[in-house]
Amino acid sequence: MDIVINLSRVCKSFRTGNVTVDVLHGIDLQIEAGEFVAIMGPSGSGKSTLLNLIACLDVIDEGEYRFSGQLVSTLDSDGLAQLRRQRIGFVFQNFNLIPQFSALRNVELPLIYAGVSRRERRDRALARLQGVGLGERVSHRPVELSGGQQQRVAIARALVNQPDVIIADEPTGSLDSETGLEIMDLFCQLHAQGKTIVMVTHEQEIAEYAARTIRLKDGRILDDRQSRRTRESLVASSDKRDGENRS
Repeated sequence: MDIVINLSRVCKSFRTGNVTVDVLHGIDLQIEAGEFVAIMGPSGSGKSTLLNLIACLDVIDEGEYRFSGQLVSTLDSDGLAQLRRQRIGFVFQNFNLIPQFSALRNVELPLIYAGVSRRERRDRALARLQGVGLGERVSHRPVELSGGQQQRVAIARALVNQPDVIIADEPTGSLDSETGLEIMDLFCQLHAQGKTIVMVTHEQEIAEYAARTIRLKDGRILDDRQSRRTRESLVASSDKRDGENRS
């Protein structure tokens, strides 16, 4: 398998006034194409900082980060923006949809920034919304959608540029438990299709959907283990729940 994310001895700190806070200490992490990885840890463990570095939303202080072999530190701000736009899809806890825009328009946004023609971006956005079960909600604005439907729009938006990696930051954190499980079923389906997913969560039940769980403590990797549940078993469990919901 190709290594998509490769961090070597990565350190990160933040300065507040005259105080420097060391957040990450010598992180070594490799994530292969097609993996589904959950990152867990208590508040202050550095999990959000690590996710931001992986997503190229922040830069490392020390060490080395390669994204699909590309040394990230060699990229300027335009290069980083292009990498995020073309190769990374983002799913946030609070959806981050534009309230004045329809579901279709929200999903089209990354394609607008990428300069895709109007017809092509409409076709691609429609296909993605249909793929997450919202083919009949394309003209609805976020306020007209449930929380789960809004997160599905966000997932469709994350997928529309066919990214190498999906970054999910507490994707079920704003949802009730039942809707959260439905969203995780969708992530399982994406994983089964070969998508690389890196997710931060504080919920053990949600982390168990991932094939690999990394636990952080005090800015260091405390544990890194594979799940006993296979990709196939997760998809089968998802399909079973879908059948029960339809019956």
